[in-house]
Amino acid sequence: MIFSTISDLRTHLLPLRISQKIGFVPTMGALHAGHLALVEEALRQNEIVVVSIFVNPIQFNNPEDLAKYPRTLENDATLLYQISDKILIFAPNEKEMYAQKTQIAFQFGALEQVMEGKFRKGHFSGVATVVSRLFHIVMPDNAYFGQKDWQQCCVIKQMVDDLMFPLQLHFLPTLREITGLAMSSRNTRLSAQARTDAKCVYEGLLLVKNYILNNIGKENHILEKGQETGLNFYKSTKFEVEYLEIYQKFSLIPMPSKDYMTDIPMGVCVAGYMEGVRLIDNIMV
Repeated sequence: MIFSTISDLRTHLLPLRISQKIGFVPTMGALHAGHLALVEEALRQNEIVVVSIFVNPIQFNNPEDLAKYPRTLENDATLLYQISDKILIFAPNEKEMYAQKTQIAFQFGALEQVMEGKFRKGHFSGVATVVSRLFHIVMPDNAYFGQKDWQQCCVIKQMVDDLMFPLQLHFLPTLREITGLAMSSRNTRLSAQARTDAKCVYEGLLLVKNYILNNIGKENHILEKGQETGLNFYKSTKFEVEYLEIYQKFSLIPMPSKDYMTDIPMGVCVAGYMEGVRLIDNIMV
């Protein structure tokens, strides 16, 4: 069942939520196996699962990227109903979600001043705005996100804590293509050759993780060491690196090299462009 208006979805859910748990998977459509894994996990833990499909304009700072973002609602619905015909799809248009121009802007301090936040001004305010609205509309017991967008996960967790949403967040591991490329709706814009070449992204992350775990480059910064020795994404002439960061897993505070051998959970995050398509990925240490 597909709902395009907030009122219709709320009316349908109202009597159901009394005795049944509601799981929620927010997406921008162009669904892939990573999205479907989130949906399947939601089905295991809840009696009702709502999947939203909405390309949120206010989280894009590049109009061309917004225009090119794939929109495949009919195919998305087919994929979801192959899993279960009980899934509820919420597919509003922009006017429905933003009947009035939002006057609220979210600020997340240090969480949004690095990595994606540094290169995409206003991005996380746009993400938080739409996710908070979707949470108010669906009122789920559980919500599911993929770890590929780890910074986004941290921001959403902060928003849920700050606004005291009565729900449980679930962050599931990144699913990858056979080459190691993190699954993403944007991958559909890559040529077959680029999808193969993009394996350099994950391979490079694995090398950085190996450097950290084996204390390689202790005397100089591991990222500099990696560039000197030719990490895969730096060796590639087709992947243009925008940033590569080693950070504390939950605070996203950059990690100085002297702290690499501590017990502080860390992550390595990279972003860049392949054939003009922006790719992001991360790995936990």
